[in-house]
Amino acid sequence: MKVEPECASCLLSRAQIQIYQATTNPALRFRCMAETIKLLHQNFKPSSVAADLCTKRDRIIQQLTSNPDPYKQIKKTANQKALKLYPQAKKFVHAGYTQQERFKKACLCAIAGNTMEFDIPGHKFTLKDLSKIIKNAAKDLAIDDIDKAYEIIKKSDNVLFLADNAGEIIFDALLVEQLKNMGLKVIYVVKGGPIINDATMEDVEISNIDKLADEVITTGTNAVGLLKKEVSPEFLKTYDQAEIIIAKGMGYAETLTEYKYTKPHLHLFRTKCNPIANCFCTPRDKNIAKLITTTT
Repeated sequence: MKVEPECASCLLSRAQIQIYQATTNPALRFRCMAETIKLLHQNFKPSSVAADLCTKRDRIIQQLTSNPDPYKQIKKTANQKALKLYPQAKKFVHAGYTQQERFKKACLCAIAGNTMEFDIPGHKFTLKDLSKIIKNAAKDLAIDDIDKAYEIIKKSDNVLFLADNAGEIIFDALLVEQLKNMGLKVIYVVKGGPIINDATMEDVEISNIDKLADEVITTGTNAVGLLKKEVSPEFLKTYDQAEIIIAKGMGYAETLTEYKYTKPHLHLFRTKCNPIANCFCTPRDKNIAKLITTTT
C-alpha cells in the first residue's frame, strides 16, 4: 500500500509523541524531530510505503535517544487492561453453538483488539471503551470473509499467525485456541524487537499464547509489518511453508499488499486511518476480515 499525502502528518505527529516519551532532553527532542523531517524530505514520495517510513522513523528515535522501547509502559498498560477483559471476551466466544460460530466470534475479538492503537491522528480510543468495541465488533464489519476463510482453514493442517500490537495479543489467544480446537498446527509470530507498540516475546509470556500455540517465533527484525529483506531465514522458511496466513493489523496490510500473494491470507484489522480504508475501499473506523487468496 502506497502512502497518501495525509500520511506525512501522521508520521510527524506520532514522531513528536514518541520522541517525548523516549526522552526529556530538549536538545535530543529537537534533533530527533529534525532527523524525522529530514527522513520524510528524502523519502516521502508516491512510491513509498507508510509502514516502511514508520520503521525508519522509529529506529532514528530509538538510536538517538538510546531508548529501545518508548512505548514500553503503554504496552504494559494495554496488556493489563486486556487481561481484565479477557474473561468477558472468552465467554463471548464460547457462547457460539458451533465450531464455525466460535471461530467467527474469536476473529471478531481479535479484530476488536486491533483498536488498541495509540497516537494515530483522528483515531479515538481509550482502554475503557474496549468492552463496548467487542460487543459491537460484528456490526462494524465492513468486509466479512470470515466464513470463506473458515472453509479454507478447516481443510488445512497448519496456519501462521502474524501478531500486531501488545494488548490485542491477549485476544489473539482466543483465536489461537479455536484454531487448535480445529486440529491445526499454529505458529504464532511476534516482532524480533520493539517497534511502536507491536508485540514482542515479552508480551507472549503475559498472554499465555506460548502455552496454546505449537510454536512461537519472531520475524527476526523490528520492522513494522513485513519487510522480507530483513526477516530471519527461519521466519521466511516458516512463512513459505505455511498453508494459510492470518495477518493482524494495518502494518501487515500495508506491507503484504506490496508483495505477490501465493497462498491465502486472512487480514484482520481496524481501519484506523483514511489511507488504509481507501486501500480496502471501506469507510474509516470499520472492522476488516479480508481474505486474499493469490495475486497474479
